[in-house]
Amino acid sequence: MDKEIKYEQAINRIEEIIASLESNEIALEDSLALFEEGTRLTKLCYEKISTAKAKIVEIEKE
Repeated sequence: MDKEIKYEQAINRIEEIIASLESNEIALEDSLALFEEGTRLTKLCYEKISTAKAKIVEIEKE
């Protein structure tokens, strides 16, 4: 991923990946590549959520 992807974009892409994997119409190698991409995007989403939570906690302390 060349540029910073937004949380909403990552979620949308994850949903597309899930739909593709559930369709059972793609080759095994393509499925593995999509699974790998989905895993990276999921990690990215968790990191963004953690960052947002930390910011909220910091704001609440003020």
